[in-house]
Amino acid sequence: METSEQVIKALTDLPVKVLTTHVHWDHIGGHKSFEHFGVHETEKDWICYGFPLPLRVVKTNLLKEPCRFPKGFDADQYKIFQGRPNLLLHDGGTVDLGGRRLAVLHTPGHSSGHICLYEEATGYLFSGDLIYGGKLDAFYPSTDPVAFMHSVKKVAKLPVSRILPGHDLLDLPVSIIWEIDTAFTGLYESGNLAQGNGIFSYGRFSIQI
Repeated sequence: METSEQVIKALTDLPVKVLTTHVHWDHIGGHKSFEHFGVHETEKDWICYGFPLPLRVVKTNLLKEPCRFPKGFDADQYKIFQGRPNLLLHDGGTVDLGGRRLAVLHTPGHSSGHICLYEEATGYLFSGDLIYGGKLDAFYPSTDPVAFMHSVKKVAKLPVSRILPGHDLLDLPVSIIWEIDTAFTGLYESGNLAQGNGIFSYGRFSIQI
């Protein structure tokens, strides 16, 4: 399995800056390979000083399902990446890619500093762990299912042409945004949008709270 650094070097020889949708272990493991990375200001302390869940809890979640770990991965030696970001992102900010601009959208819920990136010119939404075709997690102590619902509503207002998620399949229909919005609203209105209520399945995706 190639590392993130190897994949990127095969694509470009230009300088690379990493924009972090959120500071969870499965999204920052490759940060050690890059000199420049940015995180939302809310999660600066998470990546600088330590994730707010015990390492044993993270390892339990990491190992509970089959996964293609990199060659040589040793769970006993595993630690969550820590480092100091070069860039702090905030809601309403923009990222200039040189002829392309991405808007930073603060979309908390899955984590307090979760962001999505939106390119208005193309309608592309880089949705991180807010929108994808899998199990949407809002059950950790560091998550907020009601904030998650409001964040989905925030992106549902955008004219999105393509979703580029942090997990699972890339060929998602844009309609999944409104499906997820409807699901969260239904859970909220029925009094079920509270942690500890379990997993709710909706065919194309599920919600764990």
